Amino acid sequence: MKIALDAMGGDHSPQSPVAGAVEALRDFPDVEILLVGDQTRLQSELSRHDTRALQARLQIRHASQVVDMADSGLDSVRRKKDSSISRAIDLVKSGEAEAVVSAGHTGALVAAATIKLRTLPGIDRAALGVLIPADGGVFLLIDGGANLDPSPEHIVGFAVMGSVYYQAILGGNRARVGLLNIGTEPTKGTEFAKQCFARLQEAPILFSGNIEGHGIFKKPVEVVVCDGFTGNIFLKSIEGLAKAMVGWIKDEVQKSPVRIAGALLCKGAFQAVKSRTSTEEYGGTPLLGVNGICIKAHGNSSPVAIRNAIRAARSAVKNSINSRIVEAMQPLHENPLHRESPAA
Repeated sequence: MKIALDAMGGDHSPQSPVAGAVEALRDFPDVEILLVGDQTRLQSELSRHDTRALQARLQIRHASQVVDMADSGLDSVRRKKDSSISRAIDLVKSGEAEAVVSAGHTGALVAAATIKLRTLPGIDRAALGVLIPADGGVFLLIDGGANLDPSPEHIVGFAVMGSVYYQAILGGNRARVGLLNIGTEPTKGTEFAKQCFARLQEAPILFSGNIEGHGIFKKPVEVVVCDGFTGNIFLKSIEGLAKAMVGWIKDEVQKSPVRIAGALLCKGAFQAVKSRTSTEEYGGTPLLGVNGICIKAHGNSSPVAIRNAIRAARSAVKNSINSRIVEAMQPLHENPLHRESPAA
């Protein structure tokens, strides 16, 4: 399969994307990669790697522009038509690639994918599904920031897509879904949250009710659904807290020789926790609902993270994620309670 990689996106481009692409090609013999970006810079970066055995599965597609983090996502699609993000998505639209991976501007990726690829039949809004470590594995949070003001019907769509993705990629029994809220009772939360609860109860999913933030990491559900505004704040909060706690632990450990000795004894445990919570392992976040496989990697992705984002794209293609989503959404069109109102 062919995967288009935005090689100019991210904090460490093109070094990390190129190195990650080389790793992926070595690990996944069935993958071909189209590196999209400034041809001169990409050729220079590739010269640092031994790609002699990989040449048949590696191509460069030139793009003269790069979307900066200060750019507006929607404006970048209009003004920077030759950006590496847009050109990579164009390859999926034309059928030359089956998936796209980018560590670049999230808003630009969401806007370009939605405008160029359109949404799947039955899907009104695409959403970002983020895998997060928890007791006994991981859970999927959806939406991670693509939709700041969705309707209750959109939330139902997110829940269905999240369930499909979790079950297809991680396997196991039917995924349980929880609505992120300030209390577990059906009457808690805003009017929007109450409407979402009512819609989710009737949806073709295994709905477990509301779930509070402090209970998520015990993994009472496999999929946590919310609007993108709430989801993005949640994600950035836990990421910031995790980094802060690492700093606090280091500061406290260094205050005495006894603590330093104890930390050395616990080194293996510390490394295990670090590995378990690393974003590198999961690689990328799928943009679910668009008519093509799109994986958003973290902006500061290392080569390992890029390699794993490519792995995520490969898995989504092999598991026919989009076909499964369309099939799972079909019952919603047959139920008038879940049809989008004209004013929505």
